[in-house]
Amino acid sequence: MPFSLLPTRVYSSIDQLEPDALQAAGVRLILSDLDNTISPYSVAEPPETVFAWKRALEAHQITLFILSNNRSPTRIRRYCEKLGVPFIDHAGKPKTASFFRAMEQMDCTEKETIMLGDQIFTDVLGGNRAGIPVYLVKPIRIRDNPFRALRHGLEQPFILAARLRQAYQMRRKSTQ
Repeated sequence: MPFSLLPTRVYSSIDQLEPDALQAAGVRLILSDLDNTISPYSVAEPPETVFAWKRALEAHQITLFILSNNRSPTRIRRYCEKLGVPFIDHAGKPKTASFFRAMEQMDCTEKETIMLGDQIFTDVLGGNRAGIPVYLVKPIRIRDNPFRALRHGLEQPFILAARLRQAYQMRRKSTQ
């Protein structure tokens, strides 16, 4: 299992992910963190923007699967049932067991799966250890909690390195 804290791609938000490009790349499954990735911590039910994003994914035969470390099974269950997506709570990221369990449940391989999250030390590390590409998004809200803001500060060198690598790959691809 590789140990890397660098995401494959970095985006400002989930809105920047293009379902047609994901489908063209063979993606069938998105394992996504919930809190601060697709919704703020305090949101109990998915907003219309998340429903629209899920519909866009489904139109491209991509399944959304929530993989959350949140320890509130009631909130996660309610959110995911309302959204109509499968989930694993208490996922234990960056441990890889829940990643493999979700892929097995959805009958997808590592090559057909990406991890989407907002944290380097859980989402990125876990996805990399599971051998799947990891797409990092900017946390929706970090000001509410000083610990999250501190952790986000510690993640910045890894995010910068990933952005530089991503820019290099895009330049290289455009010159070929």
